[in-house]
Amino acid sequence: MQKGDEIRLMNFKINNKTGSPVKFEKEIHSLCGFAKDRLGFKKHPTIFLNHDKRNASNTLGKTGYYDPDTMEIHVFATGRHPKDILRSIAHELVHHNQNERGELNDSGYMGKGYAQKNPQLRVMEYEAYMASMCVRDFEDGLKLQKETIYYEHLQKGDNVSMS
Repeated sequence: MQKGDEIRLMNFKINNKTGSPVKFEKEIHSLCGFAKDRLGFKKHPTIFLNHDKRNASNTLGKTGYYDPDTMEIHVFATGRHPKDILRSIAHELVHHNQNERGELNDSGYMGKGYAQKNPQLRVMEYEAYMASMCVRDFEDGLKLQKETIYYEHLQKGDNVSMS
C-alpha cells in the first residue's frame, strides 16, 4: 500500500463460528480487498472463522486451510491474536488465487507431508508464505494513513491529542 491509497471495504462473506463476536471484521474485509487488488483474483472466497478448542491447545495444530472445490477459507481462530488470524487469511487467499489460475488442478499428492513430497505444492506453499509480506504492507499502509491524518490535523491547527 502506498501513501494516499485508501482502504476500501469489500463485501466478503465471513462466517463466524467461534461463538464470540469478531472485533476486527472491518480489518478482515479491508485486508481481503487489499489482497484482491494485489493478487488479482476475481471471485470472493467465503471465509470461516472456526472454533476448535482441541486444535488450539495443540502446539502444532492447524491454522487454516483452503477448499478449492467450495472456494472456502477456514481459519482456526480460537486462542489466536487477530493479526495472526489475518496472516492465515492472507495465506489462504494466495491459495484461492492459485486455484483461480488453475494451479491447484491435478496437483498430485496432497496427503501428509505434501509440502515436502510434492515439488509443485512446495512451490505453491512457498508463494503462500509470502502472504505475510502482504499483511505487512497492508498494516504499514494503515499506519501511514493514520499518521498522515494526524499530521494533517496538526497542520490545520486542529486540537489533536495522542493517547
